[in-house]
Amino acid sequence: MQNAPHIQPVETTPPSRAELARGEMLERICDFILKHDLNVTGSNLSAIGTALSGANAALAEAFVKREISGEPIDQRWLDTVARLDPGTGARVEELERLMDKMEYSMMRFAQSAKSAQDETSEHRGAIDAQIQAMSANIDGEANRETSGEHGEVDRVITLSRTMLERIEQVETAMERSQAETDQLRASLAKARTEADVDHLTRLPNRRAFERRLASASQQAQLSGKPLCVAFCDVDHFKAVNDTHGHDAGDRVLVAMSSTLNGMASDTCFVARHGGEEFVVLFYGLEIDAAMQKLDGIRRAQGMKQLINRETGKPFGKITFSGGVAQVQGVEDARDALARADEALYEAKNAGRNTIVAV
Repeated sequence: MQNAPHIQPVETTPPSRAELARGEMLERICDFILKHDLNVTGSNLSAIGTALSGANAALAEAFVKREISGEPIDQRWLDTVARLDPGTGARVEELERLMDKMEYSMMRFAQSAKSAQDETSEHRGAIDAQIQAMSANIDGEANRETSGEHGEVDRVITLSRTMLERIEQVETAMERSQAETDQLRASLAKARTEADVDHLTRLPNRRAFERRLASASQQAQLSGKPLCVAFCDVDHFKAVNDTHGHDAGDRVLVAMSSTLNGMASDTCFVARHGGEEFVVLFYGLEIDAAMQKLDGIRRAQGMKQLINRETGKPFGKITFSGGVAQVQGVEDARDALARADEALYEAKNAGRNTIVAV
């Protein structure tokens, strides 16, 4: 009977303290998401991880206070906390500056490459003409007695032709580099455009809104004209998802975005802010006028009857609530967002399907 092979035990290295800490943090984040029924998105993971790790003291404090108060930590509240983060605007601005620098550098490179290509082309033409002239001169002096001079000239011509070939190779490489740079610039322009658009509704997204809010508040302060901001939130949206599914919920968001986008103009900017929440900027309207305009859209939406095309079942009335606040200047922009958000909470607590101004 043969002896069973001896199996050498595999030695395993115990996890390091850092690995254990990462594992514990991931477990805490997962538990937090499951406990509060939150979506697994990049922004949620970032906000939750930052708060639970204590990397942002203000965010960590907001989470602790919310849990102690017993109020729900839902997607809307999480979006609100991230939205009111004063560093958001600075991060968006820094990203814009970096992209501007990249685009400028590529433009300068393309200009330099084009200039170098033009100069190289001129040199190549001059060398080519000189080679032709020297070759013709040799052919005309076939009766020259000393062949030594012919040999020297031949070597010069051969060297010149080698240089000419090299210049042509450099020209080709520069043309290719210029074409690649042009393609990169086009890709960057496309990426910047796409980065400003919500993939589902095709409305401007939160990133685009942050930039527009900054410029609009500055413009309003300089011109002395009023500026108002409003948050709109689809009522009972979770019930729509639970009853009809997330695909149907997406179609509801598209329909809602179409309704809100109907009032978009040079004096009205509409964007999707995240989840079922939309944001609107009203240029040149006092708060009462902005509220009336938004309330007209709310009434129009409430009269629509939406049907789930896949099942034929009606969604029922899909309504939204809104909160409006007036921006008093550049320094007041984020405070105005907070006031609009508080007004939206009031509208929800008042029974939904209403607009509140503060």
